[in-house]
Amino acid sequence: MSYYEDTIEKMLPKTYLRKHVAHEVFVVMAHFRALVPTMDKYMYNDGTSKDLMSLTGTLPVVFKDNTYHMPICLWLEESYPQTAPICYVRPTRKMMIVRGKHVSSSGRVHLPYLEEWKNDKCDLVSLLQVMAVMFGDFPPLCMRPHSEPEQASCRLQFHRQVEVLSRTDGSFYMSLTREDGQPFQQNNETNC
Repeated sequence: MSYYEDTIEKMLPKTYLRKHVAHEVFVVMAHFRALVPTMDKYMYNDGTSKDLMSLTGTLPVVFKDNTYHMPICLWLEESYPQTAPICYVRPTRKMMIVRGKHVSSSGRVHLPYLEEWKNDKCDLVSLLQVMAVMFGDFPPLCMRPHSEPEQASCRLQFHRQVEVLSRTDGSFYMSLTREDGQPFQQNNETNC
């Protein structure tokens, strides 16, 4: 066991499978150097909180031949690896969440890999690889649109023409027009 692996193990409460979790976290750190392990309070939906191991940082994601560093956080409950990690994207102030099939409006990540988690077949490195691929296909974050210039008229600031359209699969999307009459986004493009 390396010095770093031993240090991670000492961070973990005895309720964890300490050797196993420390080893997996150490392997993650070797593959994804921007992720940092820490013990922190996780707040559950029912208002209770618990100190859990988290991996926080950025995940490199390739989208349209460019690499973006998506801020993420993975929480490992004491029952890990029997239960899947709790995963979130964590936008900066300049970013916003793109709610979709794999990410909720709160940033919670929902992937088949997590839903079908099997402790003897799934691990953190594979999960992060799946997240990177999925986020490359369906980016969960984009840059916030720039605010209107202060001299823009009230009509332009508050009365943009919005069109709600439907796709053949039954889902809906909004189309906004700019001052020049062109749409802001076309064909599922994002501002990432």
